[in-house]
This record gives sequence, C-alpha cells and structure tokens, in this order.
Amino acid sequence: MANIIADDRWVVEDDGLFCQEVGPWAETKHNLVSYYGRLFSTGMKDKWDRRIYIELYAGAGYSRIRETLRIVAGSPLRALLLPHPFDRYIFCEKDSVSIESLKVRVKRIAPRADVVFIPGDCNDRMPDLLAAIPAGSREDRVLSLCFVDPCDIGIKFKTIR
Repeated sequence: MANIIADDRWVVEDDGLFCQEVGPWAETKHNLVSYYGRLFSTGMKDKWDRRIYIELYAGAGYSRIRETLRIVAGSPLRALLLPHPFDRYIFCEKDSVSIESLKVRVKRIAPRADVVFIPGDCNDRMPDLLAAIPAGSREDRVLSLCFVDPCDIGIKFKTIR
C-alpha cells in the first residue's frame, strides 16, 4: 500500500499550461484512482471487447500541490498511461481553460488515444456523454468505468443515475 500513497513516478515538470492548485490529499487520491484504474483495465481486458474510461470532472491534467513546488499528473493522464489502456476515454470538464490545457497534455502524451472531450457541466452534457459511449451488443461487449470527483456538491443525482 505504501507505493499507492507515495508514488513519485507521477511528479511532472511545469509545462506552462494551467494547473489547478489542490490540497496535499489530492496526490493520494490520484494514486488510489490510478491503482484502481490499473486493476480494472487489466482485469477486464480479456473479458470485454471494449473498455471505456469516463471522467466527469477531468480538470487540466496536472495539479499543483498547495504550499509545495510539486506538480503531479492527474487521473486523466494516468488513465491514458496504464499498462493496458482503455479503448476510449471521455473527459468532461466545465472550466474552459482546464479542458484546453488537458487537450494539449493528452495530445502530447497519448496522441493516438481515442479521446472525446466534452466541454461544459456534466449535469447539462449528459446526452453528449452517453452518446460518446459506444453502444454495446452481444458481439461487441462494452464496459465503462466512470470516475466522478466534483470539487463541490454540484453533481445532480439524475446525472449519476
């Protein structure tokens, strides 16, 4: 468990793009989400035809740990770099500066990944989010992992449903 909590592999250099400041707990959270994503993507890779990673509050891809000089890769970028990547990534983000920074970072680290960016509030963009998930069938089984981590209590229950 110690590797999950303190994982310096994800400390990154400042690239000059927008980077949200977060509390020190965020680094542990990103490490745990990355660990779970790795377990999910690896465990399901031979059981499903396509695996989809969805993040409703994707952010900018980098986070600066408050009161430090540490910048860490966030959950969207970590998901893109898993040993057994997902087949599609869907990133929703309300803040326009954050999603534009995320687009640049995604293109730089995973230029061939199948990524759908959905700008705006996930509560309002649910039809677009659902449309981006491939329709599954008996011949094309689709499994999704959705990470929901709002910075406030703005997520609506109907969105989760």
